[in-house]
Amino acid sequence: MTTLTQTTCCYCGVGCGMLVESDGERIVGVQGDPAHPANFGRLCSKGMTLPLTAQSLAGRVLAPELRTTRDAERAPASWDDALETVASRFADVIRRHGPDAVAFYVSGQLLTEDYYVFNKLAKGLVRTNNIDTNSRLCMSSAVSAYKMALGADGPPTCYDDLEAASTVLFAGSNMAYAHPVLFRRLEAAKAADPSIRWIVVDPRRTDTAAMADLHLAIVPGTDVALFHGMLHHLIWEGRIDRRYIDVHTEGFDALKQMLRGYTPQLAADICGIEESALRQAADWFGESPAALSLYCMGLNQSSHGTEKNLALIHLHLATAQIGRPGAGPFSLTGQPNAMGGREVGGLSTMLAAHREIGNAAHRAEVEQLWGVRGLSDKPGLPAVEMFDAVRDGRIKAIWIACTNPVHSMPDSERVREALAAAEFVVVQEVFHQTDTVPYADVLLPATSWGEKAGTVTNSERRISRVRAAVAAPGQTRADWWIAGEVARRLAPKLDASPEPFAFSSIETIFDEHRALTVGRDLDIGGIDYALLEQRGPQQWPFPAGAANGAARRYEDGVFATGDGRARFHAFEYRPVAEPINARHPLRLITGRLRDQWHGMSRTGRVGQLFEHAPEPALTMHPADAARRGLRAGEFVQLSSRRGERVLTLAVSDDVASGTVFVPMHWSGQFLGGGGVNDTTLGAVDKYSKQPELKHAAVRVDPLTLAWRVAAVRRGDALQLHASVQPLLAERRFATVRLEGDDRIVVMAADNEPDADWLERLHTALALPRDESLLEYRDARRSMTKRVAWRDTLIDGVLVAGSEADVAASTSLLARVRETAPWTRARHAVFVADSGPAAPRDRTVCQCKSVTASSINAAIGAGADVSQLKARLGCGTVCGSCVPELQRMCAAPGKAMTPPFATNAA
Repeated sequence: MTTLTQTTCCYCGVGCGMLVESDGERIVGVQGDPAHPANFGRLCSKGMTLPLTAQSLAGRVLAPELRTTRDAERAPASWDDALETVASRFADVIRRHGPDAVAFYVSGQLLTEDYYVFNKLAKGLVRTNNIDTNSRLCMSSAVSAYKMALGADGPPTCYDDLEAASTVLFAGSNMAYAHPVLFRRLEAAKAADPSIRWIVVDPRRTDTAAMADLHLAIVPGTDVALFHGMLHHLIWEGRIDRRYIDVHTEGFDALKQMLRGYTPQLAADICGIEESALRQAADWFGESPAALSLYCMGLNQSSHGTEKNLALIHLHLATAQIGRPGAGPFSLTGQPNAMGGREVGGLSTMLAAHREIGNAAHRAEVEQLWGVRGLSDKPGLPAVEMFDAVRDGRIKAIWIACTNPVHSMPDSERVREALAAAEFVVVQEVFHQTDTVPYADVLLPATSWGEKAGTVTNSERRISRVRAAVAAPGQTRADWWIAGEVARRLAPKLDASPEPFAFSSIETIFDEHRALTVGRDLDIGGIDYALLEQRGPQQWPFPAGAANGAARRYEDGVFATGDGRARFHAFEYRPVAEPINARHPLRLITGRLRDQWHGMSRTGRVGQLFEHAPEPALTMHPADAARRGLRAGEFVQLSSRRGERVLTLAVSDDVASGTVFVPMHWSGQFLGGGGVNDTTLGAVDKYSKQPELKHAAVRVDPLTLAWRVAAVRRGDALQLHASVQPLLAERRFATVRLEGDDRIVVMAADNEPDADWLERLHTALALPRDESLLEYRDARRSMTKRVAWRDTLIDGVLVAGSEADVAASTSLLARVRETAPWTRARHAVFVADSGPAAPRDRTVCQCKSVTASSINAAIGAGADVSQLKARLGCGTVCGSCVPELQRMCAAPGKAMTPPFATNAA
């Protein structure tokens, strides 16, 4: 019997409601919840495949593991031993070095209740503010700007503004990929009213930019100059709202004086765009009945991210485009509960309920509600500084929960060095296969999506319930329970009472959290679990006695500052932290893909999510590639002052000359050596301490790797991946990906043949060594071809040799995907249909499995997007592929070229 459970998606900050189908033991399906106001039943490609990420326990952490000495392997342990070890080791460090010698690094993917207990453990029991979150890498510049300009954290807008806006300014957001469900609403609004104008500010021609009425392809990092130039134009053309400025704001005259130097021509020159385009953008924004800005990591992940956010908010304040339908600055949250984490004070620079660490009255309020004394008045270390402190020994012990800093932090080699040097590392995780897990002295098994319960807050300040659909597997436990149990054991060792951590349920945690918010700007005194059960998700603020939460903030023009006035801030444009030079002449920008998520620890478990972008690639402008003698598909070495990475080259004019793009998703689990963050730098914003992950100065050089390996193996793809992954880092280039749930593909290359590594790969792929294996070997050429049989079915192929040898074997490798039996003599497999196969057909529509060739054929026959939907079904389910369908219709055949073409292997 199938049961339906209402819950919330665990990916981005849209906060989509879901109905999870389970059979009592396993999650078997999912559908969008039509009653949830965030998505009204829509889901994206990632959300629709969530059940596939949860159906197999392969790779799950199912029991605690302990390392008895630093050089020993971890071994299974009881919960009592694991919890006692964590409490004892933390207590020992605190006694010897003080509370600031320990740290906690948590995640925007934790539930609010999980976050709350961790924050209380760190700040209330240990009395250190060294608790930070990967939201520092995501949303902290948006937080700083909201607080500096409007007085408090939190977007003043709501999702209904998407339909109410007349002009939409996208800044540093490829919303079509990163927040596709909300993008569908914008598409529908524009289809209904073609007069709506879209302006996209992005160095790349993304799918979002390709649909814009105006694309401002600025030089990376020049957003402040752009917004300053736009506001200069609006001021001197008389298109600001002086009455609103005088009544509701402060600081405008100083800003106006500073903006005199930012003429549209100068600003356009800095940004590398036409002056007329800058003026057009400003005019559309200033003249619009309702202007909405939507922004994300392109603004936030910068050493000047707060100023980029502020400069955009200035446009809204100066034109009174705020506090009314369709208007306002709307930061799109990257993670499902980054907002909830900020609500409970889960960053090192804040206290619960938007209180300030340095405010004695605020500390006293928290102490009274928590029943503790002596909260630290010293701000804790934010993420980059935290890991630097671990690296240099100031922090001795660190507890990492629900995040993968070895992959996600900038200059990630420093993070590896830090964790290798730490006295004690605790990792609380769902999956074994992350880049951080190998550094754990204690590994704690946490529950995952579909198994846990609590609340999350989405981008529009809406609190939703998360519910468990199935029982937790093995010995996994809820994150809040783990933190609370350690706190109860740690408290006596610190001469404190364990009573503040005697939570009987998640509801008691939520009730304590909401009590802390009463009287604050995010007051949720009127929300409890009973209300959420009865009325569904609710927005804050929602004080006790209110009939509803507030959809929009500042509608009365009274802001959350001491005097109720918003603040303008005068500051000059500053360039990126690391300028290009002759040695590193290219600008590296990083970003997301449509079907992958963060470091792929979850999405990497689903083969079909590799079909749109099968492998990592560096995308370069055709002219830049031609000048360097580079061709698509060749290996290149990406190098910065910090590290290097070998990738395949894709050529596309979607990136500007002088700029290269690399997706951020591929971690060391899928790409030998790790992800692109080995090359990024740790420079941070002076206000938010958010690092500049979006820009680094790099060089790209050709690379010849004479020895090539390709393998395709049928079997349990997740189990095979776990066996193969440790081998990836040993090669100059190596990738692994899943195909469906029953095949794995491995590609590798190096300078010289390595027979020992090849044999270990053979073993890791579980290829046989008996009569079911057929081998052809040419020792003189160091060429090997192996075919594994299961009866008359080809079960696996492994080829090693020169580039030409592997290219000539693509048809052979492709046979592992066939379900028809081999009816000829076995040895004929080495010669039948030999030679390169056609490039593998890329899947554009995941929901209906529609390939690029099918779409191009229909376009060639005259189909437009609506006819593609009717004939092929693409774009009719989640809609995530619609922007790409529009691009393909606009430029037939283009979607079959790189950046993501791949061969049959």
